[in-house]
Amino acid sequence: MKINFDKSFWFGTSTSGPQSEGWKNKKNDNIMDTWFKERPEDFFDKIGPNIASNVYSQYDEDIQMMAKIKLNSFRTSIQWSRLINNFDTQEINIDAVKFYRDYFEQLRNKNITLMVNLYHFDMPQILQDRGGWENKEVVDLFVKYATKCFELFGDLVDYWATFNEPVVPAEAGYLYKWHYPFISDLKKAVQVGYNTILAHSKTVKVFHELFKNDLNKKISIILNLTPCYPKTNKEEDVKASHIVDLFFNKSFLDPVIKGKFPIDFVKLLKSENLLPECNRDELKIIRENIIDILAVNYYQPRRAKARDTQFSGPLMPEKWFETYNWPEARINPYRGWEIYPRTIYDIAKDIKDNYNNFPWFISENGMGVQGEEKFVKNGIINDQYRIDFIKEHLYWLNKAIADNSNCLGYQIWTFVDCWSWNNAYKNRYGLVYLDLETQKRIIKESGYWMKKMIENNNMFELTNEEVEKYESIK
Repeated sequence: MKINFDKSFWFGTSTSGPQSEGWKNKKNDNIMDTWFKERPEDFFDKIGPNIASNVYSQYDEDIQMMAKIKLNSFRTSIQWSRLINNFDTQEINIDAVKFYRDYFEQLRNKNITLMVNLYHFDMPQILQDRGGWENKEVVDLFVKYATKCFELFGDLVDYWATFNEPVVPAEAGYLYKWHYPFISDLKKAVQVGYNTILAHSKTVKVFHELFKNDLNKKISIILNLTPCYPKTNKEEDVKASHIVDLFFNKSFLDPVIKGKFPIDFVKLLKSENLLPECNRDELKIIRENIIDILAVNYYQPRRAKARDTQFSGPLMPEKWFETYNWPEARINPYRGWEIYPRTIYDIAKDIKDNYNNFPWFISENGMGVQGEEKFVKNGIINDQYRIDFIKEHLYWLNKAIADNSNCLGYQIWTFVDCWSWNNAYKNRYGLVYLDLETQKRIIKESGYWMKKMIENNNMFELTNEEVEKYESIK
């Protein structure tokens, strides 16, 4: 069976500034830098972001390799803590401007479509000390920073994003204590989520005002959609699953496309005295400023059931559901995440049916594996597992497009193995292997597979056995 994608389809990769650049010529810390400095033992092998993938010094080499693989799109982020020296006066870091302009210009010269994201979990520490996303003053400072970015780099960048996975700082930093600042308070988490959406909407407003005469300029937000499947079709399980979707998916998806929060979610928050501090003017800004294109990160689904036991302790979303471990789930043994490619089709169907077939693309999808060195063959990593992972996800994405989903592209996390929060370099995701001691880059088999597929007019073939296998997993 031939799997074909249109010639205009984006095939690329994504990364972020704080996970790839390193600290060279950076004047301010962000909260991830602080976390590493204060608690290096939280990170695998105590490896921090001080060097990361050394992209600050080796971006030209990476761009050459992207072109060699024939990738036509790429997403990274500007670091707020790198670009701005003084957050009150908006004094900029000249070295940062030179770096980003040359980085972006080289990508443009290779005809690689670039999306630049403005925030990737990297709140400047100085602003976190003022309350971070709990503080609406920080919301307005973010909009000023975003405006600077549009003015400084708007001639080089057509596609922008406000936030990567905005649910994560609320979820990981203010609910479950996975990330700095290690707070567990549902009411604060709701306010952080709301303020982030407000910052997003205000930024979208500025963007559309600045670029109103340039239809090539588009703005997005990157949401990690994790659709939730109920254990059974019983009413109580379906309701539990719906509440999971409200908290972790729809609370961000609805306002950025529909301009309003889900009614069920608002009612639930109100019943528990959890509504955020807001006003009519703010809600009007959210209502009137929607994105142009949606970016979706997909790794795994959620599964839930009605609670078997009575919830106790401080109020958390789990009051309304319990996680359900599906016995038939395929699990990535290195990452502990479920591998369920069919969900990409379900995401596409949801966007088509419930969001007026809004234009979107996959901005992250990938497989993290530990100890890839053991898969070396003929001097390169033979990551057939990653090729199989990509093929199966592309099968379901192609099926969705055949059913008229308005999907524009597919980007893999990541190009060169990059640093990640607690994980550091434990699990590698890249199409290109990174030697941490030498910073040498070596293309993996998956990178060569992508090159071959793209050169073959964005087409690859599946055996009947592979298709039957993909379709058999319900």
